Amino acid sequence: MEAPSEAPRPEPGPPTTTRTLLALDVAELEQVFVGLGAKPFHARIARENVLAKGLVEWEAMTSLPASLRSDLARELPILAGRETARSAAVDRTTKILIEFPREKQRDASVEVVHMPSLSLDADPDERDGATLCVSTQAGCPIGCPFCASGQLGLARNLHAHEILEQYVRGRTLGRLSRSVVMGMGEPLLNFTNLQSALDAVHDEMGLGSRRVTVSTVGFPDRLRAIAPNRPRFQLAISLHTPDQEQRDELVPAMRGIGIEDVLKAGDDWFEKTGREITYEYVLLHGVNDSAGHARRLADRLRGRRATVNLIPYNPVAESPYRRPEGASVEAFRRVLADERVVATVRWSRGVESDAACGQLRLRHARTR
Repeated sequence: MEAPSEAPRPEPGPPTTTRTLLALDVAELEQVFVGLGAKPFHARIARENVLAKGLVEWEAMTSLPASLRSDLARELPILAGRETARSAAVDRTTKILIEFPREKQRDASVEVVHMPSLSLDADPDERDGATLCVSTQAGCPIGCPFCASGQLGLARNLHAHEILEQYVRGRTLGRLSRSVVMGMGEPLLNFTNLQSALDAVHDEMGLGSRRVTVSTVGFPDRLRAIAPNRPRFQLAISLHTPDQEQRDELVPAMRGIGIEDVLKAGDDWFEKTGREITYEYVLLHGVNDSAGHARRLADRLRGRRATVNLIPYNPVAESPYRRPEGASVEAFRRVLADERVVATVRWSRGVESDAACGQLRLRHARTR
């Protein structure tokens, strides 16, 4: 088996101005183009080139006049961040580390993971596409002890254009058929910026709402406030255990918020949106992977319109947790199935190349 590769991709430093193509709305972009002697429709062509076609260099946009491209290369950066590291796995999973401009001296490095489809049985629309995993915050405030992102805490929220930039950079690696907002950060704590970015992803990149999944620890009040607007994504809630005391340990930011309240908020979500919930469950060897845990989880979910996504733990350096063996994972799934709870297993890809959530950024921060 070919060894995973590490291929840094040096790029110029982040722009010194916050005015980039992705940070401007259509009206603002048209104003910039008119100021350069172009027509308003040239701005729309440029945005289409970036979002729909994945072009990130002005020189490549041959549908624009050559003189205009030269002016734009001097006056208007397309992207706000720069790629500082890249890792590639044998299964073609690619993870890149993007460094966005610092604010208040806070590091703003985030990860985006591009996972090409490996299944010949996949939907034809997905067979030649990829799933992109994006982040909403630099770091994470939730503090889960088994998660690499949580070890560094929160640096800052990402702006809408920084979230959108991850999709654009992912598009340069290949066509996107799905997206999961399961990278660094808690999406509901930066929801306005996420929603703005996803509007562009849906409307201008052509990724339908049923092909985007947002993962959250499930703040009930926020879910209830969002649901009536029928947001344009599928919802996944990270549960990780059926036991309240243990969840307070595994998901520290949710201390004082009962599991049952989270589940009822999920029920309300289904009632308002008509879309079933996925409950994510990271399996930790000897911690939350017993048959008793599986039965208690089934008791919690019985009768609810939901699916359980079992995720065997991804190893993180200096962490006391271990990944369970495949037989243990299957035994847990079988208990749920016997209790008529639908469950799937998601073995994360690219683990050997630090492609599990937060691993590359954690190593980068320690190096710095």
